Amino acid sequence: MSHPALRGDHHVHSTFSDDAVSTLEENVAAAAAAGLSTVRLVDHVRTSTAWVPEYLAAVRALVVPDGLTVLSGVEAKILDSSGTLDIPVLPTGIDRILIADHQFPGVDGPLGPTAVRERIAEGWAHDDVLDQLVEALIASMQRYPGNQLAHCFSILPKIGLSEDDLGDERIDTWARAAAATDTLVEVNEKWGCPGIRSLAALRRAGAGIVASTDSHLASDVGRYTRVTALLQEGEAS
Repeated sequence: MSHPALRGDHHVHSTFSDDAVSTLEENVAAAAAAGLSTVRLVDHVRTSTAWVPEYLAAVRALVVPDGLTVLSGVEAKILDSSGTLDIPVLPTGIDRILIADHQFPGVDGPLGPTAVRERIAEGWAHDDVLDQLVEALIASMQRYPGNQLAHCFSILPKIGLSEDDLGDERIDTWARAAAATDTLVEVNEKWGCPGIRSLAALRRAGAGIVASTDSHLASDVGRYTRVTALLQEGEAS
């Protein structure tokens, strides 16, 4: 592990998420076995989620190996262009909220990728789509400062666009907002984003960058391929 960020995994799911298979205990053991110094345990929430106090108590009760720091988090999707998150009232003790672009943040609520593609086919201009996405991301960081962007821009290929379509001005504005709001931005193994151009903008802005696997299985914790390449190529560029 040559890059310092690779010593951590800041997005690891457990059985508190309905699509993950490993327990909190298994994830902590896997993090220690991978030689990590930090692991952030994270699970999906919605406004209706009631188990966060139970989850937080379970995290606090973990037996943590020497040399490993365990952090907590919850992952919530952006609901709309004003940056509202699909999140319950949280108890004290959650370290960071992971702000996720699971769906496209529409004016009146989240839009699935198919709906966005259909609107683009009907004439929704790419520039307007990209402006709305970046504005929603910035609004969410401003409404919920001091948190973390999860797999940022992963929505773009789903709607037929890419990070390259964003252009330097949008990316720089987004990166400066991350720095100004103390928002960590994860480089995500599962989705391979954000890309080199975006990472360079984050570095210029002085924003915090962390690595994550977005693991749903303990054997994947701290195992990086795409993230390693992104970080190494970004530093060489």
